[in-house]
Amino acid sequence: MMVMASEAYHALIDFAKNKGVFRLSEAQEQGIHPEQIRRLYQRGILERVARGTYRLSDGEVSEYQTMVEACARVSHGVVCLLSALRFHELTSQAPFEVWLAIGPDARKPKTETLPIRIVRFSGQSLTAGVETHQTPGGQVRVYGIEKTVADCFKYRNKIGLDVALEALNDAWRSKKLNLDELWRYAKICRVANVMRPYLEMLSA
Repeated sequence: MMVMASEAYHALIDFAKNKGVFRLSEAQEQGIHPEQIRRLYQRGILERVARGTYRLSDGEVSEYQTMVEACARVSHGVVCLLSALRFHELTSQAPFEVWLAIGPDARKPKTETLPIRIVRFSGQSLTAGVETHQTPGGQVRVYGIEKTVADCFKYRNKIGLDVALEALNDAWRSKKLNLDELWRYAKICRVANVMRPYLEMLSA
């Protein structure tokens, strides 16, 4: 029977603490053997949150935990739209699904244990405005405020124009909005003409 050396044990624990939620492949990249993870899982020190995805059983859990787990499970995904609004505190809604943007040709992930809503983004709409935030439970990849507001107008037929307008007004009232940045992302998302009258009202 393999016994974990103290050094390997502490290296794995430190890695898990720093990452919050991690994929098996990420641990292997750090030189951590899958057998070490399996043994800590069997001992109850690690818990599996999804296939190939783990966290410390007694690790700190934040209100963004499902977003953390979704980002860990879908390495190429970015939290977007309603979930991004929730992250930035720009909506009164609390979506039960994590809205994730992936590329047009990316394989749709199998996430039976996580409530994830996939939306296809492409080009700069996919790559621009991505931020990485460290929460108590791990990292969240999410679009920034201005990019998220522009996305809401682009996908207004999917989430509702009222949601997009609420996000715009809340961001403006809370002084979280940079109008120059918002205009830039409006052009990237090709909704500049749609947003123009609403932006003119704000800046009037």
